[in-house]
Amino acid sequence: MDENQFKGSWHQFKGELRKKWGQLTDDDLLECEDSYEKFLGVIQKRYGDQKDEVQRWADDWYSEREQQEILRRHATISRNQV
Repeated sequence: MDENQFKGSWHQFKGELRKKWGQLTDDDLLECEDSYEKFLGVIQKRYGDQKDEVQRWADDWYSEREQQEILRRHATISRNQV
């Protein structure tokens, strides 16, 4: 996930993040909401040795959303071409 992807999906992402990784506080989320690098720092602070696992989960979460968006676009294009 890059910085733009992180910012663009932050509101959806943070809800899922809190469900999956419940140690994050409201302050943690406020601290990292504008930066993927800050997010990684907060994850390191809260989860230490699980940081890589959280980062993989975040990347997978975004990748799944991106694939869903691509499928939606293709469906819209297909309907418009009929």
